[in-house]
Amino acid sequence: MHHPVWPAILVLLIAMISIQGGAALAKTLFPVVGVPATTALRLGLGTIILCAIFKPWRLRFSRQQMLPLVLYGIALGGMNYSFYLALHTVPLGIAVALEFTGPLTLALAGSRRPLDFVWVLLALLGLWFLLPIGQKISGVDLKGALLAVLAGGFWALYILSGQRAGAEHGPATVAAGSLIASLIFVPAGLIWAGSGVWSWSLLPIALAMAVLSSALPYTLEMVALTRLPAKTFGTLMSLEPAMAALSGMVFLGETLIPAQWLGLLAVILASAGSTLTMRPKKTIAPVNELRE
Repeated sequence: MHHPVWPAILVLLIAMISIQGGAALAKTLFPVVGVPATTALRLGLGTIILCAIFKPWRLRFSRQQMLPLVLYGIALGGMNYSFYLALHTVPLGIAVALEFTGPLTLALAGSRRPLDFVWVLLALLGLWFLLPIGQKISGVDLKGALLAVLAGGFWALYILSGQRAGAEHGPATVAAGSLIASLIFVPAGLIWAGSGVWSWSLLPIALAMAVLSSALPYTLEMVALTRLPAKTFGTLMSLEPAMAALSGMVFLGETLIPAQWLGLLAVILASAGSTLTMRPKKTIAPVNELRE
C-alpha cells in the first residue's frame, strides 16, 4: 500500500524539534552538574531506554563485526562528549552546523564531478563564516568551535563503523553501541561530576533530556525512514542546523549575527545539495539521533 509522504515528513520534523529541544535542555544542566556529568546522564539514561526497547544482549555479532562495533561505540560516546563540550561555549545552531561538516565530508569524499565541488565550496564558505578564524565573531569560542568539528569527525567514524557493525542487526545495533559508549563515558563523566548530580530532583530533567535526545526521535526517525525516499530523508535532515539555531533562540535566548546565519545557510545548502545530487549507488549516510 502506498503511504502519503507528508505524515512521514511531519514525523521527521517532530524528531528534529525533539532532538534540538533535548540539546537545549542539556545546556541548562551544564551550570548545575557540569558538562561531563550531563553527557554521562544523557548517555546512561538513553542507553537504558534503548536497551529496554531493542534488547541488544539477544544479538549475535561475528568476530569480524566486533571491532567495527567497538569503534562504533567509541565514536558514539566521543561524538556526544565533544558535542556537549562544544555546546558549553558555542551557540546551539553553530555547534550543529559545524558538526554537520563530518558526514558532509564523508558524503563528498572521492567526488570527481564538477557539481560536487560546488557543495565543497559552499561547505567551506559556511565554515569560514562560522569559525572565528582571525577574528572574534560575536564571541564564538574557537576551542568550542573546534570541539564541534571534532564531534563531526566522530560522527563520520560513527557512520563508517555503524554500516559495518550493523549490517545484519539494523537499528538494534544502536543499543549495543550505546552500551559500549556508556561503559566508557558514563564512569568518566561521573568521576568529574559535582555532588549535585546525585540529587533526585535532577532525575526528571535528565530523563526528559534522554527521551527527547534519543528514544523519541530515534523511534520517529525509524518510522520516517521506512516511508520516505532516501534523498528526501537526507535533504530534510539538512535542515537540522536551522532547527538548532531556532531552538537556541526560543529555549536559550541565543542570537546569531547575519554572518553566522549566512554560514548556517551555506552548510544547509551544501548538505541538501550533496544529498539531492548523490549518485544512486551511494548509500545515504544514516543520520542518527544518538549523536547529540
